[in-house]
Amino acid sequence: MRFTIFGATGGTGQQLVRQALDAGHTVTAVVRDPGRLPVRHDLLDVATADVRNPEALRGLVDGADAALSGLGSPDNKGAGIASTGTRAILRALEAEGVQRYLAVSAAPVGTQPHDEGRLHRAVVLPLVRHAFRDIYADLALMEEEIRTAALRWTVVRPPQLTDRPGTGRWQLREDTAVPGRLRITRADLATAMLGMVDDPTTERKIIGVAN
Repeated sequence: MRFTIFGATGGTGQQLVRQALDAGHTVTAVVRDPGRLPVRHDLLDVATADVRNPEALRGLVDGADAALSGLGSPDNKGAGIASTGTRAILRALEAEGVQRYLAVSAAPVGTQPHDEGRLHRAVVLPLVRHAFRDIYADLALMEEEIRTAALRWTVVRPPQLTDRPGTGRWQLREDTAVPGRLRITRADLATAMLGMVDDPTTERKIIGVAN
């Protein structure tokens, strides 16, 4: 398949790029700074573009079987890129007729599972939401943009991301976070996302994923 990957220099983005290439797919990695992507491959095209400009993205998604996004900010100071970038990406995808789109959000966004533990709901989650409030507000706006798009989209909500080696094991939960699961490796998140690309049961759905 041919993929366009946004946010390719981030931790999850790099995993998506590497794993897609390892599986034999052709990848266009969209970045702001090519020097931050330490991956070289015959099937990889590294493209420098402003992800907020849909016209600059049209040629980068043209002919893609799917687009995947790991856009986001590691802190509140940089919040805003997920929603503004996604808005431009969606316009480019719709203009070029690309139907499949998968994006990373976060577990604290949206409704929490009814069977989540009391301590997490009453103490941990409010603290996390307050600490990263601008990031989650940005991701919530991003999700709104995606849900209104006439595409075969999937929003993936992981909990805390780690750089530990992939385990090959994770759990999925439709519409909410996975209860009682607080972490997932970026490697496992990327593997799960790539597996969803041609899985019609995940289309136009929010999917929680966690180790």
